[in-house]
Amino acid sequence: MRYADGPGAQCEVFVQAPVERVWALVTDIELPARLSPELQRVAWLDGAAGPAVGARFEGHNSRPSMRDWRTVSEVVELAEHRVFAWAVMDADGRFGDPVSEVAGALARWRFDLVPEGGSTRVRHSAVIGPGRSGVVLAIESRPEAEEKIVAFRLGELRTGMAATLEGIKSLAESGG
Repeated sequence: MRYADGPGAQCEVFVQAPVERVWALVTDIELPARLSPELQRVAWLDGAAGPAVGARFEGHNSRPSMRDWRTVSEVVELAEHRVFAWAVMDADGRFGDPVSEVAGALARWRFDLVPEGGSTRVRHSAVIGPGRSGVVLAIESRPEAEEKIVAFRLGELRTGMAATLEGIKSLAESGG
């Protein structure tokens, strides 16, 4: 798959907890920083106190092969107990020109929740592009390896998503 195709990854988990409890966890933007190998810390911006369409938050990321970087995300879809989605922008221009508009997002992330009896099915997904990112920089340095670079990044994203979902499952099922 090529970057221009908008490749994505997703993981899913079944949580034996009510959707309300799971919803509180997936909309806690600080939780993934405790569970993710890449995301280090997160904070709401512009006085936002929680998720709402248009609310923005910053994320600080780290990877062994790259300098640390900051992103700014904007909530693009919110349907209580069902969908929490955000677009990630390179507001500081780490990978090219600074981006503050959702149309130039370097990725889009989302949680989809489906109640099943007293339990909840949770899908975590991401689509990379169309904006510039570390993946684009890697492709530009090795264009002949684009499909391998994209596949590698999607694998990293799946690993992070699986860790996040397992953490959510553990917390929700233990009442945390």
